[in-house]
Amino acid sequence: MIVLGCNGFSRVSEFFSERLGATGINKHYLLGHDAAAALLIDGRLVAAVEEERLNREKKTTDFPVNAIDWCLKEAGITFDDVDLFAFPWNWTPQVLDDILDGIRTSPLTQDAKTRLLGDMADLFDQVVGHEAMLADFEARTGHRPDPAKVRFVPHHLAHATTGYYLAGMKDAAFLVSDGRAERFSTLTGEIRDGEITVFDDTVIGAQYSMGTLFSSITRFLGFVPNNDEYKVMGLAGYTAPPTPNPFVERLLRLHDDGRYTFSRPLRTHDLHSHDALFEEYFGPFEDTLAYKARVAAAAQQMLNVATAHQVAHLEKRTDLDRLLFEGGVALNCLNNTPLFEGSRFEDMQVGFGASDTGITIGAAAHAWLGHPRTGPADILAAAAPVSPYLGPAYDDAAIEEALEGFAGRVVVSRLDDDEVVEQVARLLAKKVVIGWFEGRVEHGPRALGHRSILANPGFTDIKDIINTRVKHREPFRPFAPLVLQEQAPRIFDMGRKTSSPYMTFVFPVREEYRDRIPGAVHVDGTSRVQTLTDEGTPRLTALLRRFTELTDVPCLINTSFNVAGEPIVCTPTDALNCFMGTEIDYLVLGNHLIAKS
Repeated sequence: MIVLGCNGFSRVSEFFSERLGATGINKHYLLGHDAAAALLIDGRLVAAVEEERLNREKKTTDFPVNAIDWCLKEAGITFDDVDLFAFPWNWTPQVLDDILDGIRTSPLTQDAKTRLLGDMADLFDQVVGHEAMLADFEARTGHRPDPAKVRFVPHHLAHATTGYYLAGMKDAAFLVSDGRAERFSTLTGEIRDGEITVFDDTVIGAQYSMGTLFSSITRFLGFVPNNDEYKVMGLAGYTAPPTPNPFVERLLRLHDDGRYTFSRPLRTHDLHSHDALFEEYFGPFEDTLAYKARVAAAAQQMLNVATAHQVAHLEKRTDLDRLLFEGGVALNCLNNTPLFEGSRFEDMQVGFGASDTGITIGAAAHAWLGHPRTGPADILAAAAPVSPYLGPAYDDAAIEEALEGFAGRVVVSRLDDDEVVEQVARLLAKKVVIGWFEGRVEHGPRALGHRSILANPGFTDIKDIINTRVKHREPFRPFAPLVLQEQAPRIFDMGRKTSSPYMTFVFPVREEYRDRIPGAVHVDGTSRVQTLTDEGTPRLTALLRRFTELTDVPCLINTSFNVAGEPIVCTPTDALNCFMGTEIDYLVLGNHLIAKS
């Protein structure tokens, strides 16, 4: 059975710009961001790629025409071969009616209600309703899916299934939390033998969305919502949360059923709705590190308290010992380690597709699991943790063709695998920055070693060099270390975790190692770790081993191969353009080591 999952809307960005005044990347925080496509064949994920990697528009909401085309070509099939088409949204007439009823009973003025009622009805008819989505598919691809082959998967169930599928389809409890889905922002439940049970009394509406509130705080601090929340996380490390914390004491309300609400509900289409409240709590906005860090630390503590409350209730509702945390809020890695350590769960997984980058995988897996032809034997045969390296790869011929366009501007050495490891390890012993490009593009928001920028964390000023000369971003931003999985507990206080392959957990750096890897230690003494194994990333793991032998430095800095505001590079030409436009010292393209003329 072949299942194609896709996320993205041709007109959603335009619609929100026209109707709600959202501009630039700010309009991407509502629907369809992280557009992508994924392809399952007989339960196995054979291809997945985000549209932004191909159309070069960061956080794009556009219909994923390029991603779909690549997935089909990668598998050597056409639309006629596809058995099911899966979409990670289910905007039914009942959902629309519930949204409209909520607007009618809201405290908005009558004029505002009338305008918003019309906007939501038009959004349904023109963009997100079932018929609108199928018409969009046909307009962009030339193919009209047979309605009998189409599955519209509720957004949060797509998130839950993403985590379940990527972790190897083992029974687990789940928490999903993000900005908003069709109506809700967060829910809990469990998955047993592929069957999802939602604990309906734990569902929280969009007006109490922790994801949207965090986006509002991100925008208030001068950053881009649904894109720069990690900057707020970085700032939170610069100070302790205030005591008392007004976000926790005055805004957050915890309930006995495991839910939480806010003392002042959000206006979900207005990220400015709580600006006055923020200034009431913290004073007029100041564009200073101290002010921003104080707000960020308070926001981080509020998020930690709210999700810990949900998990404490969830662990009483289920006898399962594995927890999946999915949705955009799960990318808040500062929260994930204390959330797991404070729970009774024996393991907690936050996948590489936890944000909306992964929901096309989840929608496709949900459709496959729910099909009558899929039985327990099929699930067992396909059950294995999934690698994040799912996108396009480029062979030597493609690399050499790209290099022809840079003739005279670069110096190229052709090496074998062992020579790449040896020469790059020796280069990294110095204060240099290297672009690392190999294999298939990784899926999700993190660069996981196939499209990465590498450097030696043993230099105290390396973070400033990369931030200013390469990434062109704020100086307070930290970098993540790569570490061999078997060595990680010796260098980091990992608690009950034994691995962190997707940079979704933060750990304290042990005191004796802080001076040895200063470039990878945040101001609060922590690091967002990626653990490596020979099975997962053989050449990168070999490079780290050789580098450690040469330097006695047990980690490498790994950051995404891009500059601020651009998607992670995909093609060899993308990599060469980024290399030539920054102060990256060397570039590794497959087995080609490249320097500037």
